[in-house]
Amino acid sequence: MPVFRALTPVNLVLSVASGILLFLSFPKFGFGILAWFSLVPLLYALRGKSLSEGILIGFITGLVYNIGIIYWVTIVVVRYGYLPFYLGVLVMLLLAVYLSVYVSIFSAGVIFLRGRKGGGIPEIISAPLLWTCLEYGKSNFFTGFPWENLAYSQYVNTFLIQIVDVTGIYGITFLIVFINCIIYGLISVRTQKKSVLYGVVAGCVLLALVFCYGMLRIDNLRETLKDARSVKVALIQGNIDQSIKWNPRYQRETLNTYKDLSLKVPQSEGGLIVWPETAVPLFFQNVDDNHRDILRVAKKSKSYLLFGSPSFEREQGKTRLLNSAYLVSPAGNVVGRYDKMHLVPYGEYVPFRSFFPFLEKLVVGAGDFRSGRGHYPLGMDGGGIGVLICFESIFPEISREYRKRGASLLVNITNDAWFGRSSAPYQHLSMAVFRAVENRFCIVRAANTGISAIIGPTGKIISKTGLFERTSLTGTAQFIDHKTFYSRYGDLFALLCLVLLILLPFFFRKRA
Repeated sequence: MPVFRALTPVNLVLSVASGILLFLSFPKFGFGILAWFSLVPLLYALRGKSLSEGILIGFITGLVYNIGIIYWVTIVVVRYGYLPFYLGVLVMLLLAVYLSVYVSIFSAGVIFLRGRKGGGIPEIISAPLLWTCLEYGKSNFFTGFPWENLAYSQYVNTFLIQIVDVTGIYGITFLIVFINCIIYGLISVRTQKKSVLYGVVAGCVLLALVFCYGMLRIDNLRETLKDARSVKVALIQGNIDQSIKWNPRYQRETLNTYKDLSLKVPQSEGGLIVWPETAVPLFFQNVDDNHRDILRVAKKSKSYLLFGSPSFEREQGKTRLLNSAYLVSPAGNVVGRYDKMHLVPYGEYVPFRSFFPFLEKLVVGAGDFRSGRGHYPLGMDGGGIGVLICFESIFPEISREYRKRGASLLVNITNDAWFGRSSAPYQHLSMAVFRAVENRFCIVRAANTGISAIIGPTGKIISKTGLFERTSLTGTAQFIDHKTFYSRYGDLFALLCLVLLILLPFFFRKRA
């Protein structure tokens, strides 16, 4: 086919190189600096190509990129979904193919807007807008899959990421692609020197403004934290093996592990102890000895206790499972429950069952759950707690909804045992960092096998545990009642990018 003529050895190497640089930008590799020139090889490979050739080149980049990011899906569905290895690989590849379509569209869009002879919209303008809009679409279409969007590669760059309390993560994404285009312009022999100079100046000014804003915001937050109410927190990491987690014979052992670790931490009256998602592998709502034993932990520690447990509701003769979080007061009273809203497709429920019946097996290890009824903070002395269960922490709109409803502290409980020692636990943590910055929350994160962490409102990881350790993590968190621009207006920046992308062809047509 003529389209495959574009796959010369040079173009193939360039497209694969972009894919490799992209996934190496993220943890656990974590070379975030690579993101700033990861798209340069792809842009170079797209020079002089037709739309169909660009789609193919972009798809190869996307496939390498996404397999490098989500390879761990195979581990999950084979080890815990009980699928044959070849089907596990197929499931992962299907998801990678879907995600790669966005890179194909990006590549075709750059070529289309630039024009075959290069007289249209230059990459430095079109590419940042295209990538940002496509990433926003990927994060919202169907159930949304914003896993490791480009901005998340910068999670340790504290000064840089402060701007997300205005632009959301898409401001960082835009900036990264913009700098990629500047570097591409510098090495491209077809680019005029004058336009390159303008691009370099614009890039330097933008980066300087973003870093200055970051420094000012961090200084401002230090003053805010001086007046904020603090609470002592203890995060309990039970490190319960997933293979025995739901075995009834190990229920008492599991509960005793969490109870013993909780009572060994320094006692702080009115503090907060957090156990991970489904740390209680039974129905806590059934009032029995296990139920009463858990209440006694809160009483003995004189602390609030927040933990995950499955729950159920009966409707019209059917029993519906929910993935829940309970809050128990120091007096031993259950003062709140949150039911997870955003469920994991093919992990907690099965969409499109009629199309993919073999994927029914994937919910065997967790159960087929129903969504809760809303993101309502749980009440605690000092402020409301917004609970993020598992991968709810990757959706910015959930944390923003909690802020609008009056939450002043975020708690993320998760069970990342499914991921093993892959990149996924590190990736999962990197995204939680941005939930702190967007709405200026402190976040306390308890994970069954790690990584548990305390994250400040600047996105700095104050302390964290290692993977697969049975341990506890203690520290201090603040209740912060502060609405940011992002809290009020959400992803306005991404929508602005969409409007500009639509208007650009009209603007350049008039100029022509």
